[in-house]
Amino acid sequence: DGEVHINELKNGNTEMFWNPTSEVRRQRLKRHIVLFEEQMDFESERLWQHVTSAINKGDQHKATQEKFVLEEEQRNAARERRESGAEWKPLLFRHDAGTNEWRYKYEDLRPWDPLNDIAQFEKDGILQTMERHLSTRMSNHKTTCINNQITRHKRSAKDCRRRKTSDQPSNHSQNTESSCSTPESVQELSDDDGKYLGFESLCAQCGKEMNHLKEIHSAVLSLQKAQQDIHR
Repeated sequence: DGEVHINELKNGNTEMFWNPTSEVRRQRLKRHIVLFEEQMDFESERLWQHVTSAINKGDQHKATQEKFVLEEEQRNAARERRESGAEWKPLLFRHDAGTNEWRYKYEDLRPWDPLNDIAQFEKDGILQTMERHLSTRMSNHKTTCINNQITRHKRSAKDCRRRKTSDQPSNHSQNTESSCSTPESVQELSDDDGKYLGFESLCAQCGKEMNHLKEIHSAVLSLQKAQQDIHR
Protein backbone atom coordinates (compact mmCIF):
# COMPACT_ATOMS: atom_id res chain seq x y z
CA ASP A 1 0.00 0.00 0.00
CA GLY A 2 3.00 2.28 -0.51
CA GLU A 3 4.71 3.91 -3.46
CA VAL A 4 7.13 1.83 -5.51
CA HIS A 5 9.82 3.48 -7.64
CA ILE A 6 12.21 2.19 -10.29
CA ASN A 7 15.67 3.69 -9.96
CA GLU A 8 17.89 3.62 -13.05
CA LEU A 9 21.45 3.49 -11.70
CA LYS A 10 23.11 4.36 -15.02
CA ASN A 11 21.55 7.77 -15.42
CA GLY A 12 20.04 8.33 -11.98
CA ASN A 13 16.47 8.62 -13.31
CA THR A 14 13.59 7.59 -11.06
CA GLU A 15 10.27 6.34 -12.40
CA MET A 16 7.02 5.85 -10.47
CA PHE A 17 6.04 2.18 -10.83
CA TRP A 18 3.12 1.95 -8.37
CA ASN A 19 1.20 4.61 -6.49
CA PRO A 20 -1.84 3.17 -4.69
CA THR A 21 -4.96 5.24 -4.31
CA SER A 22 -6.52 6.05 -0.95
CA GLU A 23 -9.17 3.42 -1.70
CA VAL A 24 -6.46 0.76 -2.08
CA ARG A 25 -4.86 1.85 1.19
CA ARG A 26 -8.20 1.62 3.02
CA GLN A 27 -8.60 -1.97 1.81
CA ARG A 28 -5.31 -3.10 3.29
CA LEU A 29 -5.72 -6.36 5.23
CA LYS A 30 -4.72 -6.44 8.86
CA ARG A 31 -1.70 -8.59 9.60
CA HIS A 32 -2.32 -11.24 12.24
CA ILE A 33 0.80 -13.06 13.46
CA VAL A 34 1.98 -14.85 16.58
CA LEU A 35 4.07 -12.67 18.87
CA PHE A 36 7.76 -13.02 18.05
CA GLU A 37 8.69 -14.19 21.55
CA GLU A 38 6.03 -16.92 21.35
CA GLN A 39 7.22 -18.31 18.02
CA MET A 40 9.14 -21.56 17.72
CA ASP A 41 12.63 -21.72 16.19
CA PHE A 42 11.46 -22.84 12.75
CA GLU A 43 8.59 -20.39 12.31
CA SER A 44 9.28 -18.10 9.38
CA GLU A 45 9.57 -14.73 11.12
CA ARG A 46 12.03 -16.07 13.72
CA LEU A 47 13.94 -18.33 11.31
CA TRP A 48 14.49 -15.58 8.72
CA GLN A 49 14.90 -12.66 11.15
CA HIS A 50 18.51 -11.89 10.18
CA VAL A 51 17.74 -12.08 6.46
CA THR A 52 14.76 -9.79 6.96
CA SER A 53 16.80 -7.32 8.98
CA ALA A 54 19.46 -7.13 6.25
CA ILE A 55 16.81 -6.59 3.56
CA ASN A 56 15.18 -3.79 5.57
CA LYS A 57 18.60 -2.12 5.87
CA GLY A 58 19.16 -2.46 2.14
CA ASP A 59 22.20 -4.71 2.67
CA GLN A 60 21.80 -7.26 -0.11
CA HIS A 61 25.23 -8.81 0.54
CA LYS A 62 24.41 -9.45 4.22
CA ALA A 63 20.96 -10.84 3.32
CA THR A 64 22.56 -13.29 0.87
CA GLN A 65 25.08 -14.41 3.49
CA GLU A 66 22.38 -15.01 6.11
CA LYS A 67 20.28 -16.92 3.60
CA PHE A 68 23.27 -19.13 2.77
CA VAL A 69 23.83 -19.87 6.47
CA LEU A 70 20.23 -21.07 6.88
CA GLU A 71 20.33 -23.23 3.77
CA GLU A 72 23.66 -24.77 4.74
CA GLU A 73 22.31 -25.67 8.19
CA GLN A 74 19.38 -27.42 6.53
CA ARG A 75 21.71 -29.35 4.21
CA ASN A 76 23.89 -30.45 7.15
CA ALA A 77 20.84 -31.57 9.14
CA ALA A 78 19.59 -33.63 6.17
CA ARG A 79 23.04 -35.16 5.74
CA GLU A 80 23.22 -36.14 9.40
CA ARG A 81 19.80 -37.79 9.23
CA ARG A 82 20.84 -39.84 6.20
CA GLU A 83 24.04 -40.97 7.89
CA SER A 84 22.31 -41.94 11.13
CA GLY A 85 19.31 -43.51 9.39
CA ALA A 86 16.90 -41.21 11.22
CA GLU A 87 13.47 -40.88 9.63
CA TRP A 88 12.19 -37.39 8.97
CA LYS A 89 8.56 -37.06 10.05
CA PRO A 90 6.96 -33.76 9.04
CA LEU A 91 4.35 -32.44 11.44
CA LEU A 92 1.96 -30.94 8.91
CA PHE A 93 2.65 -32.73 5.61
CA ARG A 94 2.58 -36.28 4.30
CA HIS A 95 4.12 -37.78 1.19
CA ASP A 96 1.70 -39.06 -1.47
CA ALA A 97 3.42 -42.04 -3.08
CA GLY A 98 0.94 -42.04 -5.97
CA THR A 99 1.68 -38.50 -7.13
CA ASN A 100 5.12 -38.22 -5.47
CA GLU A 101 4.00 -34.95 -3.91
CA TRP A 102 3.77 -33.58 -0.38
CA ARG A 103 0.23 -32.86 0.80
CA TYR A 104 -1.04 -30.94 3.80
CA LYS A 105 -2.28 -33.44 6.40
CA TYR A 106 -5.30 -31.46 7.54
CA GLU A 107 -6.67 -30.20 4.23
CA ASP A 108 -10.45 -29.83 4.18
CA LEU A 109 -11.79 -30.12 0.64
CA ARG A 110 -15.49 -30.42 1.43
CA PRO A 111 -17.79 -27.70 0.02
CA TRP A 112 -18.41 -24.71 2.27
CA ASP A 113 -21.74 -25.08 4.09
CA PRO A 114 -23.15 -21.58 4.72
CA LEU A 115 -25.69 -22.94 7.21
CA ASN A 116 -23.16 -24.81 9.35
CA ASP A 117 -19.70 -23.32 8.64
CA ILE A 118 -19.00 -19.97 10.29
CA ALA A 119 -15.30 -19.24 9.79
CA GLN A 120 -12.01 -20.91 8.95
CA PHE A 121 -8.94 -20.27 11.06
CA GLU A 122 -5.46 -21.60 11.77
CA LYS A 123 -4.28 -22.84 15.16
CA ASP A 124 -0.92 -24.49 15.82
CA GLY A 125 -0.37 -24.93 12.10
CA ILE A 126 -3.69 -26.71 11.61
CA LEU A 127 -6.49 -25.21 9.52
CA GLN A 128 -9.83 -25.62 11.29
CA THR A 129 -13.43 -24.68 10.57
CA MET A 130 -15.71 -23.20 13.20
CA GLU A 131 -19.08 -24.85 12.77
CA ARG A 132 -22.60 -24.07 13.89
CA HIS A 133 -23.77 -27.22 15.64
CA LEU A 134 -27.48 -26.39 15.44
CA SER A 135 -27.75 -27.58 11.84
CA THR A 136 -25.98 -30.82 12.78
CA ARG A 137 -28.49 -31.48 15.52
CA MET A 138 -31.25 -30.54 13.13
CA SER A 139 -29.99 -32.95 10.50
CA ASN A 140 -29.69 -35.80 12.99
CA HIS A 141 -33.16 -35.13 14.40
CA LYS A 142 -34.62 -34.93 10.92
CA THR A 143 -33.02 -38.25 9.97
CA THR A 144 -34.47 -39.86 13.10
CA CYS A 145 -37.94 -38.55 12.24
CA ILE A 146 -37.74 -39.88 8.69
CA ASN A 147 -36.49 -43.28 9.86
CA ASN A 148 -39.33 -43.52 12.37
CA GLN A 149 -41.87 -42.67 9.71
CA ILE A 150 -40.35 -45.21 7.32
CA THR A 151 -40.70 -47.87 10.01
CA ARG A 152 -44.34 -46.94 10.62
CA HIS A 153 -45.03 -46.91 6.89
CA LYS A 154 -43.45 -50.33 6.39
CA ARG A 155 -45.43 -51.70 9.34
CA SER A 156 -48.64 -50.27 7.90
CA ALA A 157 -47.89 -51.71 4.47
CA LYS A 158 -47.08 -55.09 6.01
CA ASP A 159 -50.37 -55.13 7.92
CA CYS A 160 -52.18 -54.15 4.75
CA ARG A 161 -50.60 -57.01 2.79
CA ARG A 162 -51.49 -59.41 5.62
CA ARG A 163 -55.12 -58.31 5.46
CA LYS A 164 -55.09 -58.61 1.70
CA THR A 165 -53.78 -62.17 1.87
CA SER A 166 -56.23 -63.27 4.53
CA ASP A 167 -59.31 -61.56 3.08
CA GLN A 168 -58.98 -62.56 -0.58
CA PRO A 169 -59.32 -66.10 -2.00
CA SER A 170 -56.04 -67.56 -3.18
CA ASN A 171 -57.21 -68.11 -6.77
CA HIS A 172 -58.07 -64.42 -7.15
CA SER A 173 -55.15 -62.96 -5.22
CA GLN A 174 -53.16 -62.03 -8.31
CA ASN A 175 -56.01 -60.14 -9.95
CA THR A 176 -57.40 -58.39 -6.89
CA GLU A 177 -56.33 -54.82 -6.26
CA SER A 178 -55.95 -53.59 -2.71
CA SER A 179 -56.56 -50.13 -1.40
CA CYS A 180 -53.10 -50.33 0.22
CA SER A 181 -50.03 -49.85 -1.93
CA THR A 182 -46.33 -49.82 -1.14
CA PRO A 183 -43.78 -47.74 -3.06
CA GLU A 184 -41.11 -49.79 -4.80
CA SER A 185 -38.41 -48.25 -2.60
CA VAL A 186 -38.72 -46.32 0.63
CA GLN A 187 -35.05 -46.37 1.57
CA GLU A 188 -33.83 -43.48 -0.56
CA LEU A 189 -35.54 -40.37 0.73
CA SER A 190 -35.02 -36.73 -0.09
CA ASP A 191 -36.31 -33.72 1.79
CA ASP A 192 -39.57 -33.86 -0.19
CA ASP A 193 -40.13 -37.60 0.18
CA GLY A 194 -42.28 -37.00 3.25
CA LYS A 195 -44.90 -35.53 0.89
CA TYR A 196 -44.52 -38.55 -1.39
CA LEU A 197 -45.27 -40.89 1.52
CA GLY A 198 -48.18 -38.77 2.62
CA PHE A 199 -46.50 -37.05 5.57
CA GLU A 200 -47.54 -33.44 5.92
CA SER A 201 -44.62 -32.48 8.15
CA LEU A 202 -41.82 -34.14 10.09
CA CYS A 203 -42.63 -32.86 13.57
CA ALA A 204 -43.13 -29.66 15.52
CA GLN A 205 -39.51 -29.55 16.70
CA CYS A 206 -38.21 -29.87 13.12
CA GLY A 207 -40.43 -27.03 12.00
CA LYS A 208 -39.32 -24.82 14.87
CA GLU A 209 -35.64 -25.44 14.25
CA MET A 210 -36.08 -24.93 10.50
CA ASN A 211 -37.56 -21.50 11.21
CA HIS A 212 -34.62 -20.78 13.49
CA LEU A 213 -32.17 -21.74 10.75
CA LYS A 214 -33.92 -19.45 8.30
CA GLU A 215 -33.54 -16.53 10.69
CA ILE A 216 -29.78 -17.03 11.09
CA HIS A 217 -29.24 -17.87 7.42
CA SER A 218 -29.07 -14.22 6.37
CA ALA A 219 -26.50 -13.47 9.07
CA VAL A 220 -24.33 -16.38 7.96
CA LEU A 221 -24.53 -15.29 4.33
CA SER A 222 -23.35 -11.79 5.21
CA LEU A 223 -20.41 -13.27 7.10
CA GLN A 224 -19.59 -15.50 4.15
CA LYS A 225 -19.66 -12.48 1.83
CA ALA A 226 -17.24 -10.67 4.12
CA GLN A 227 -14.91 -13.68 4.04
CA GLN A 228 -15.03 -13.75 0.24
CA ASP A 229 -14.14 -10.06 0.16
CA ILE A 230 -11.17 -10.76 2.44
CA HIS A 231 -9.97 -13.61 0.21
CA ARG A 232 -10.17 -11.33 -2.86
